[in-house]
Amino acid sequence: MKNIYNLWQNIKNFNQKEETNLFFKVNLSALFLSVSLFAGVESRYLTIDLLNSETKIIDIRTESEWWETGLIKGSYPITFFDERGNYDVSIFLTKLKKIIKPNEQFALICRTGNRTKNVADFLGKNGYEVINLQGGIIHAIKNGIKPDKYDPVQKVQ
Repeated sequence: MKNIYNLWQNIKNFNQKEETNLFFKVNLSALFLSVSLFAGVESRYLTIDLLNSETKIIDIRTESEWWETGLIKGSYPITFFDERGNYDVSIFLTKLKKIIKPNEQFALICRTGNRTKNVADFLGKNGYEVINLQGGIIHAIKNGIKPDKYDPVQKVQ
């Protein structure tokens, strides 16, 4: 809302009508573009229906977390953040592109949904169609979804 107010204030400050119209059109287009970039992100809980669909699930947790709780059956383990919270976007995207086709919707899961919210927003801004699985694997387990034991062979290289 603050950006819209600032936009309106800037428009009021212009003296010439043509400049105002051009400024308004350019900024309004940028505003709609930025809103549409978030349209690629959807948040919902993991359900049996989603599990039974063709939607691929990318598990962005750390390897130690995979060992601790296991993985959702059929999911792809691709760590985004390491144990210290560091990340390498280019490595993650390289691995992701091996699994996800352009314009293919997919889901992200982490432990509680906090990390996937941030990663989903980033990916959505960059043209991906992402489902952020709210509550993460903890919510899924509490709701009766049983993960499979982690096998390091599953890890995407």
